[in-house]
Amino acid sequence: MRYYLDHAATTPMIPQVLEAYTAALAGVGNPSSIHSHGQRAKQVLEESRERVAASLNCDPVEVIFTSGGTEAINAALKGLWWARNTDRPRPVIAVPPGEHHATTDTVEWLETHERARILDLPVDADGRIEPEGMRAALAGVGPASGPDASSSDDVALASVIWANNEVGTVQPIAELAAIARERGVPIHSDAVGAFGSVPVDFRASGLDALSVSAHKIGGPVGIGALVLGRSTTVVPLLHGGGQQRRIRSGTQDVAAAVAFAVAAELAVGGLKQHAIELAALRDRLVAGVHEIAPDAVLRGSVTDRLPGNAHFTFPGCEGDSLLFLLDMAGVSVSTGSACTAGVSELSHVLLGMGVPEREARGALRFSLGSTSTDADVDALLAALPAALTRARAAGHSDRPR
Repeated sequence: MRYYLDHAATTPMIPQVLEAYTAALAGVGNPSSIHSHGQRAKQVLEESRERVAASLNCDPVEVIFTSGGTEAINAALKGLWWARNTDRPRPVIAVPPGEHHATTDTVEWLETHERARILDLPVDADGRIEPEGMRAALAGVGPASGPDASSSDDVALASVIWANNEVGTVQPIAELAAIARERGVPIHSDAVGAFGSVPVDFRASGLDALSVSAHKIGGPVGIGALVLGRSTTVVPLLHGGGQQRRIRSGTQDVAAAVAFAVAAELAVGGLKQHAIELAALRDRLVAGVHEIAPDAVLRGSVTDRLPGNAHFTFPGCEGDSLLFLLDMAGVSVSTGSACTAGVSELSHVLLGMGVPEREARGALRFSLGSTSTDADVDALLAALPAALTRARAAGHSDRPR
């Protein structure tokens, strides 16, 4: 028997979603074709776009379907940066440490290849972006003062994650977006880990752009969306047939859009009750871990936290060792983000929060979702004592990370 506690990496496809997906796969027709089959496909596609838009409280025309969250983030960050640098140089990208690799790697690419400059937005020990710290950074004072300080006139864009994918801290997005708007800076948010776990309302957020993905909410891998405000201009990554406001050309995946729409409606429709139940299960997991390992440190905000996230650092051992030992016991967990091509590395999220390297090496993330039950938590708590004993006996590896 295996137990899955890594929903933050990907979620099992919900049966209703799978049923809708397989039924839609039987359809034929390119939605860009003008014959009857094509127009039927287009109708199904646009109805799905409307349903996804309703779940995010945005206009259907603002939903740009992508291949997933990574593409959506790349399209937003690169597209905004290029658009903002067409009339005059605005080299600065404001971003906090500890963002998902889809954001940090994109920003680093812009830094290397487009001569962008990174302005660090300060975070506290829980990974929370403080609004006043962001205001000071964008004004070129306080934490951002010194030789790398910039005025807000030099800032091309800001990007902040809605909820941290590792430690689960939920950010004050509306406050952060309001500060960016005060400074005339377009702002994007990676909401991939937040959508389906906490309310995500594009219109109320004040954001200019938002990225989400279907496979985090019980939908299929391979489809996500960039929500782009009507008045927000980006330079497209892909060129071709001019689909989706010419922002993302290419033949659109109708069946995946149908599945995404069903998953989004289910996630939003039962969000409040699901969050209550998931948080109760998470709290039971946290209490059980602390009973087994009183010295384990729960990372991230205690109050503003994703309901299914429990992220710990365990002193005296490697998170990798714990992961493999728990896996041998039939329990699937994670040391952090699953988007680093299977390469083990120290968590840049924890390091950005000021966690010492030796403590960060003992990181382990447990994440719950729609299929999680008491049995999953029971299995983890039963397997953890022996795994922890063996991992601590092995101690820390001296290999570089």
